[in-house]
Amino acid sequence: MESKVKFAGHPVHPMLIVFPLGLLGAAAIFDIVYLISDNTRWAVAAYYMIGAGIVGGLAAALFGWIDWLAIPPGTRARRIGLWHGVGNVAVVVLFILSWVLRRGHPELPPTGAIVAGLSAVILSLLKAWLGGELVYRLGVGVDGGAHLDSPSSLSELPAGAGLSTVRRANERSAG
Repeated sequence: MESKVKFAGHPVHPMLIVFPLGLLGAAAIFDIVYLISDNTRWAVAAYYMIGAGIVGGLAAALFGWIDWLAIPPGTRARRIGLWHGVGNVAVVVLFILSWVLRRGHPELPPTGAIVAGLSAVILSLLKAWLGGELVYRLGVGVDGGAHLDSPSSLSELPAGAGLSTVRRANERSAG
């Protein structure tokens, strides 16, 4: 099942998830460094990373939701996608809570803010596994006919085009 929203031939949702995963995961690590070192600069950095990660998470969620709507009802993929999406919304909500609790004094986050962020990271690992299940096991977001010698996403050829079709197209464009 191909993704419904693409940029340069690739699904947008997986392009965007790297930002909230990286920002929010790093924020949790920065919180741990803050707790160990008592250096408030780490807590302030975590605060700003959480803010950026929330924005990125909401953007990724929009495109994930669009792709989820295209999954046929009654399928395992639709159920897994629902758990993946709802769980990731919970992750973003936990980080929003963490960010709000820090707002008054980002350099001295309360324990609840740190616990919310660390809990969200643990939940995100499970939800990332579900995303992997959708793509690698159930083929959601994968071009139909994809194979190891598929033509470039930037070509106008379908992923299922055989090597001979790709060679003929290359000869015509070079010709």
